[in-house]
Amino acid sequence: MSIKKYRTSILLALTFTVLLSAFWYLPQLAFIIFISLLLQLLLLPITDKLARKITRALAAGFVLLCFIGLALLILTLVSQSFIPTFSRFVTDFPQLTEQVQNIPWLKESDFLQGQMDDIWAEMKNASTEVLKSSLTLLLSFFSKAIDLVIIIFVTFYLLKDGEQIKRFIASLFPTRDYGRVMHLFNRILSALRTYICSQLIICCITAVIVFLYFTIRNLPYASVFAVVSGICEFIPVLGPTVASAFGTLLTATVDPLVALQTAGFYLILTQVNHNFVYPTLIGKSLNLHPIAIILGIVLGGELLGAAGMFLAVPFIVICKLVIEDIYKDRVNIRQKEQESRWLAKKNEAK
Repeated sequence: MSIKKYRTSILLALTFTVLLSAFWYLPQLAFIIFISLLLQLLLLPITDKLARKITRALAAGFVLLCFIGLALLILTLVSQSFIPTFSRFVTDFPQLTEQVQNIPWLKESDFLQGQMDDIWAEMKNASTEVLKSSLTLLLSFFSKAIDLVIIIFVTFYLLKDGEQIKRFIASLFPTRDYGRVMHLFNRILSALRTYICSQLIICCITAVIVFLYFTIRNLPYASVFAVVSGICEFIPVLGPTVASAFGTLLTATVDPLVALQTAGFYLILTQVNHNFVYPTLIGKSLNLHPIAIILGIVLGGELLGAAGMFLAVPFIVICKLVIEDIYKDRVNIRQKEQESRWLAKKNEAK
């Protein structure tokens, strides 16, 4: 086998292996690049339309500033409901734990009582660690602010010069395969855009539905459970399960029957999301089987924890598209070799 024929395929495999390995060896740098890329993909269609009327730099800057303003507005509106409710929730949390532990059907079972004691002990320890780590968070805010500024600038230049950067990277590969590499890059970016948009839609839908359920039922801490459920959707499978258990346990302080109804609500919501909404928006659009998504999430969680579970689907998409491209190129090379041999035999016969 001539390695020269497969030089581009080998280079593609090595390039994406190195890039994906960066998340393991250089997590902070990889995080900045990945978040900037996702923001660029999210804002690119609007920037492209606006760039037809004004310069690309002005379009990129205007769209990015509008996005930052919209994000700050949403955070302000959400915080007006969330922060007071969350403060009350933190204050009431010790009483809530005691109320849950005093539920009659839990007190009557030594096994369940023992399990609940262990769960609440872990939750109390976790809450203590969160309070302690808040000081560390304040001290490290400056460095995080720098990361945020870097992400904004990187996103701006990706919006402004993303096409030139993509062409430059493609030009580093053999000239005869320039079109092939550009096509692969476009497929990967399109798939990632589909993923991030679909993921945001699922998170928003889940948060709104949970908020409406708790508000209609006059249950406390509606905004807290809505935000928790929305954020947990970013970590498929495990995240919604944790959010469901969390919401069900704490509604048990209102009424055991309400807790049972809440468990049924979360069960239906989770099943609809992950059997219909999630596969429809992400699985079918990216041509991924649900089993591949689930196994990828489990593997990502084993390797990188919660971040790995969130990044699992993008990794699977990238690997799938690269493998498909390499396989297709190999098939094309073999077909050309067979055709050349057939023509050679035909000429010899003449």
